[in-house]
Amino acid sequence: MLMREGDLLDRGLQYFPVGLFASVMGLGGLSVAYQRYEHIFNVQLGVGVILLYLSYVVFSFVAVTYLLKVIKYTPNAIAEFNHPDKVSFFATFTISLIILSIGTLEYQKAISHYLWILGATMHFLLTIIIIPRWINHTFEIENINPVWFLPVVGNILVPISGVQFVHPEILWFFFSIGFFFWVVLYTIIFYRLIFHSQLSPKLMPTLFILVAPPAVGFAAYTRITGQIDGFARMLLYIALFFVILLLSMARKFLGLNFFVSWWAYTFPLCAVTIASIISFEMLRLEAFHWLATILLIITTVVILRVAYKTLQALFHNKLCVREG
Repeated sequence: MLMREGDLLDRGLQYFPVGLFASVMGLGGLSVAYQRYEHIFNVQLGVGVILLYLSYVVFSFVAVTYLLKVIKYTPNAIAEFNHPDKVSFFATFTISLIILSIGTLEYQKAISHYLWILGATMHFLLTIIIIPRWINHTFEIENINPVWFLPVVGNILVPISGVQFVHPEILWFFFSIGFFFWVVLYTIIFYRLIFHSQLSPKLMPTLFILVAPPAVGFAAYTRITGQIDGFARMLLYIALFFVILLLSMARKFLGLNFFVSWWAYTFPLCAVTIASIISFEMLRLEAFHWLATILLIITTVVILRVAYKTLQALFHNKLCVREG
């Protein structure tokens, strides 16, 4: 029995997915959402800081576990990095650092600064590594999916806490990269979704990633400029449209079996919730108060559900399985 349990644990480490850092993105994003909600609406819940601590705990667990995989099963980690789809999930690590920086900013500015430097630098390097790979390799249209947004469009996140640390021109640099590749990849992905084969059930949850670029772009743009103008409104309402569109497909998502990719539901919902809170803060329209509250409740329920299914899979040794 001990040998069997040891073999299961060893197999779990061997196939431990780097994409599990998406759980930190979801929990960290929910922490930021609650922090903003508590501050703007003067509600003393204390949920935001609790979720921030939890995000650090989960980040530490996933980081240490994946580091052990890199040390003990180096070929598996290399194969994951060389995989056309799985390589994009490495961006969940760098994005997690940036989200932790955002969540920590109001409590420990120095720590937030270090996390921002590390996250922004590593994410930019990942962007530089992955784009030439796309250019120099031949991919079929079926290879592309919303996960490809992560390593390049993730640059849009950099300005949110970066406004506290560097010159705005540097932030515009990151924002411009993220925005450009959002438009380019969105066009290709939408073409693939309509005119080619459907996404596999495992990748269906990644459709929610379509919400994140305009929602995060709105937060970053208003953070840099300090105002909501026509362009900001366009980003906001595109994000809200995608939420409505995906909710209209709820039956399709509810019928899916659990995969680690379920975490793709979480951060985009957090991002659009935060965008709604910012909208109320800057426009003082009561509609955004109600929208932010409803979205926060929905996002919380979704993350609780995904977290429960993740723990259930972990305890039953079904989280880390070999994939093709």
